Amino acid sequence: MNPNSTDAELAAGLRTTVSRLVKLLRREIRNDAQLSLTERATLGLLYPDNRLAPSDIARTEKVTTQSISQVINHLAELNYIDRNPSHEDKRKVLLSLTPAGCAYVEQLRKDKQEWLAGALQERTTPQEKATLAEALKIIDKLIDE
Repeated sequence: MNPNSTDAELAAGLRTTVSRLVKLLRREIRNDAQLSLTERATLGLLYPDNRLAPSDIARTEKVTTQSISQVINHLAELNYIDRNPSHEDKRKVLLSLTPAGCAYVEQLRKDKQEWLAGALQERTTPQEKATLAEALKIIDKLIDE
């Protein structure tokens, strides 16, 4: 598939805008625990009640198992994750969120949503909000398989 120039320009603009929004949300929301992006992504993968092996997280995040070990150790020190033996293979460990880890993810998501809702309220008109709601349907269509 070879996109035409209009599609390519639209794709570049969409990618740039979404990336800027993600960066802005990261910057605007406090990160009291000073967690790295990979640490926050790990918590997100485990939220709310997933149980994953460290190797699965490393593969998903495209990092080495050594790197993910450091992430896991730090999150365990903060009491955000638990290590649990696998029921199928006692040699394997599965990671899950602790109540503190779950609360951290929920608070971070709540803070981002509140900031974004405030920005929408302050900076957009009702017509722009309606347009954005329609655009969300299109974006969902792009990412749904």
